[in-house]
Amino acid sequence: MFLATVDEAFAVLSEGTAKVRSRSGQTSLRVSLLPSFAANWLVNRLGGFLKSHPAIELELDPTLRIVDVGRGEADIAIRFGDFGASKQSCVHLADEDLSPVLSPALYGDGSKFQSPLDILDHEILQAKSGLEWQLWSEAFGFPLEKAKQTRLTDYNIVLQAALDGQGVAMGRGLLVREHVRAGRLIRPLSATLSSQKAAYWAAFDPLSKKRSAIEAFVGWLKNEMTLSA
Repeated sequence: MFLATVDEAFAVLSEGTAKVRSRSGQTSLRVSLLPSFAANWLVNRLGGFLKSHPAIELELDPTLRIVDVGRGEADIAIRFGDFGASKQSCVHLADEDLSPVLSPALYGDGSKFQSPLDILDHEILQAKSGLEWQLWSEAFGFPLEKAKQTRLTDYNIVLQAALDGQGVAMGRGLLVREHVRAGRLIRPLSATLSSQKAAYWAAFDPLSKKRSAIEAFVGWLKNEMTLSA
């Protein structure tokens, strides 16, 4: 009984909030995205978007949970992987460049790694899906099944483990670039893979009433990621 009352109250509050934003010209977009993408690429670039689009308010929801934009769980879902055949409306943002990265504190300048096979003697750090290592291994003939592997829930944890010298991570170019530039991580091999199977996509409901705001943000994302790549 109480739940029904609370649901009704929140519905009224939500409707009132939408009306206020509408009258003030503000459009609020809820963006679901991976914590690693939010922390290592998006956040320090958001100021540029907000400055050029003052009428759009962003609510970032960093999560590993898959959301259904068709059911209104988010206005935009930024995903990583292979979503080209998704039934939801998806816009391809950018392919990732995949290449192993490691800490110079433990591995020096990385010169002892002459081929992918040299990685076999070291711990492999993987995100839960294991997508990056799987794709890279298939492309360069690396026997991943023979390697010592540690699986971690989120790529943020993988990245921190690599920074701490706990093993070799598969670097997502856009997310590790600043660490490489600063010398906190190095790429010991020239073997780099770029694939739409390891790409960023923006999913949204094409029938959304916020379509113009969604397209503005997605267009900005695609342009920024192209420049960054």
